[in-house]
Amino acid sequence: MHETTDNRTLLRNDVKRLGAILGNVLKQHGGEELFEKVERIREAAKELRANYTDESYEQLKKEIESLESPTRQHVIRAFSTYFHLINIAEHNHRIRRSRQYQLDDEELQPFSIESAVRAIKDGNYPEDVIQEVLDDLSIELIMTAHPTEATKRTILEIQKRISTIIQKQDNPLMTRKERRRLDESLVNEVTALWQTDELRQVKPTVIDEVKNGLYYFDTTLFSVLPALHQELEDQLDDYFPGHTWRVPNFLHFGSWIGGDRDGNPFVTPEVTWETLKLQRGLALKKYEESLTELMRRFSQSSKYVPVSEELRESVEKEEKAYMRRGETWKLETEYYRRKFGIMLKRLRNVDKSKSGYDSAEELLDDLKMIKRSALEHNQPGQKLKKLDKLIRQVELFGFHLATLDIRNHSGEHETAIAEILKMVGIADDYSSLSEDEKLKVLNDVLQDPRPLMLLHEDYSEETREIFRVFQLIREAHDTFGPRSIEVYLVSMTQSSSDLLEVLVLAKEAGIYRLHPDGKVESGLHVAPLLETVNDLIAGPEIMKTLFEMDVYRNHIHQRGNHQEIMLGYSDGSKDGGTLTANWKLFKAQQEIHDTASQFGVGLKFFHGRGGSLGRGGGPLNRSILSQPAQTLGDGVKITEQGEVLSSRYMLKDIAFRNLEQAASALLEGSAKAKDGVQEVKAEWDAAMEEISGHSLQKYQGLVFGDEDFLTYFKQATPLREIKELNIGSRPTSRKGSERFEDLRAIPWVFAWTQCRQNLPAWYAAGTGLSAFADKGEDNVKLLQEMYEKWPFFQATVNNLQMALMKADLQTAKEYVNLVEDKAVGERIFGDISDEFHRTRDVLLRISGGEDLLAHTPNIQGSVHRRNPYVDPLSFLQVDLIKKLRASEEHSEEHLTEVLLTISGVAAGLVNTG
Repeated sequence: MHETTDNRTLLRNDVKRLGAILGNVLKQHGGEELFEKVERIREAAKELRANYTDESYEQLKKEIESLESPTRQHVIRAFSTYFHLINIAEHNHRIRRSRQYQLDDEELQPFSIESAVRAIKDGNYPEDVIQEVLDDLSIELIMTAHPTEATKRTILEIQKRISTIIQKQDNPLMTRKERRRLDESLVNEVTALWQTDELRQVKPTVIDEVKNGLYYFDTTLFSVLPALHQELEDQLDDYFPGHTWRVPNFLHFGSWIGGDRDGNPFVTPEVTWETLKLQRGLALKKYEESLTELMRRFSQSSKYVPVSEELRESVEKEEKAYMRRGETWKLETEYYRRKFGIMLKRLRNVDKSKSGYDSAEELLDDLKMIKRSALEHNQPGQKLKKLDKLIRQVELFGFHLATLDIRNHSGEHETAIAEILKMVGIADDYSSLSEDEKLKVLNDVLQDPRPLMLLHEDYSEETREIFRVFQLIREAHDTFGPRSIEVYLVSMTQSSSDLLEVLVLAKEAGIYRLHPDGKVESGLHVAPLLETVNDLIAGPEIMKTLFEMDVYRNHIHQRGNHQEIMLGYSDGSKDGGTLTANWKLFKAQQEIHDTASQFGVGLKFFHGRGGSLGRGGGPLNRSILSQPAQTLGDGVKITEQGEVLSSRYMLKDIAFRNLEQAASALLEGSAKAKDGVQEVKAEWDAAMEEISGHSLQKYQGLVFGDEDFLTYFKQATPLREIKELNIGSRPTSRKGSERFEDLRAIPWVFAWTQCRQNLPAWYAAGTGLSAFADKGEDNVKLLQEMYEKWPFFQATVNNLQMALMKADLQTAKEYVNLVEDKAVGERIFGDISDEFHRTRDVLLRISGGEDLLAHTPNIQGSVHRRNPYVDPLSFLQVDLIKKLRASEEHSEEHLTEVLLTISGVAAGLVNTG
């Protein structure tokens, strides 16, 4: 089903209606003068995009620069609010289009569960092969807090209410009275949106960020995840009637929020412990709500239905053990309600008394007992979907809700190990040892069952802190269960010793144990994070060295012969440019996969993608399909960054669709892989190597080779102003340093996005692709073949097109005026501009489109719809930054207005960092 004129009209009508309400709000709060000022700027910006002239461009700039407070702030907020309303309308339209597909019996929605199941059916796969694909299916999505959502929770909740109203208004059976009430509510909510301060006044704490993440579990994910599994069950039943399928719990959510210590001094062991408590508290609350509802529904009496003897005995025994007089259910014949009453009592006493459940498995056993009994008197073929949903939830979320990953920098482990080894006389200066010498020392320590650390020695505060983290993990396993923390990630892994150091610390805390009889216990996955281009190249050799060591293989064996490898998209792109980074990431996966296969080790790649294109962002389903096909059967783990959480998971329908696309892509891709993995042709590989080499040289020539580049970046972007936004608990750079190497990838990308140059998402790709294409028409045809037949290359080219669409050099040129040395600004921007056009031209040659994103008119239309109204905010931002930086005294008014423009541009481009 293609987007029809009628469908587009519905979206335009929503945008027009919301814009009209906003216009009335502006009149109410700022009078006709404000409304007319905003309309004049809006129309001028729109006309400028349609019919550009230098005269109209300068006239619009002059109009904007003449604004004074408080009118200027009102104008900024008017455009920002308009973008929030457009975002709501587009989300609602996406839901509308998905529902229209479901009403259409002729055409299936692409990347739906049904489309994947039908493709498998059409592929005539044997049923045992299909079940094997299902058993191997695994998607883990990991919430992170960086960058945190630039939009406040209060604003998000208002947006959600507006979206709900618009959805209800699509009901064709609505009465006039109902419609009038919804119209009134819509006006009230848009008014509230305008009247709410969109800027945070203080930075969020880590616990604030934890609670923000839990909001999505509470409002959508707890119900959406079991619904997605149920959808797969239903579609398999429909397309393969008569066969009983086993759909495993293939989709899980985890979190870094409260466990990511890398560069965040506020993530202490105490904060991590509080995070685990909050997660458990939410899981128990959700189960209590579900049990209470089931208790109301299961009113069957043993006078009329046969209740299993197993259930009867359980109720009689547990009422005596757990219930006091007056607490038991009043009707003896209502065994189900009696059992649910006991279960509620035990659930409420978790962690409080001996009567509480010790584990989620005990609750699960009770639910399955009830199901076995209920099936005896249920209608044949009818499912107990409410009960099944709760069973699936307990299997998915346990009592821990989400597995919390712990991450820390490799350098901190080395420093702690060096101090510990010096204390016991094993190595006076561990850090100065060669890699081979380090591996020998660590191997010897791990093969000795005795502990290293001295009980009463005064270790440094840094070493004590690191050790407390490992003690916390051990205590978390005892209190919250082993699923509460399963993976320890080592940032900036550059050598094999970086992972063995973590195993030594785990041994000291009792998480890794070597018994005197040689038996090994290991309760924690240790995962390298390969980030820079050099680390990605070194990755296969790092893992080969470890797999060859008996001590590491014993650890792997205890972890199910399973190794997790995290790939960092942000720092690799910042270090070598997006095209080179993505190619090195692809190659690293292939080579590490082949290495692990030689040793019989199963892998799971953890993709550290950001929300923005400059940090590996893009649709989940496209990200999955762009990976080497041979890795899909290993499962997929991907970060879901803070900035995309609201757009993907605030609304249940959008959350379901987003996850459905990912599951569909992995399901169909994994099934096809059973037919044999499509090999990357040798000429494709050689082409990418050549392209990557040219691109890397171009990128690093500017970023590292031009002595003025860092100055240009800091002055031509709102980097220093972004630091004033209270959107995250973590500092913008490691160690508080001003060096480029220590700048985090998030503010790096955020700043480039704001100034409309979007450089990290595309720069140097044009040089690489053109250098290859310009050698002859045969090379162009090869690139076109790669685009048509190779998912990795197709995703790369399409993401580059998206990046160029979101960039806008006409507006970006204004930011060059912020560079103090005009010659430097013009020279570097001239290079960026040349590369932009070079990239655009070669992408169109490869894709065969007449314009960027011609293959995705919906996305293309969204960008075109927004860009004219982002321009005024960009003009205002440049003008205000000039004034702010020029003033000797710190102007709070100007700073606030700059921050408002940053928030508005982020909403308009649907991107922060």
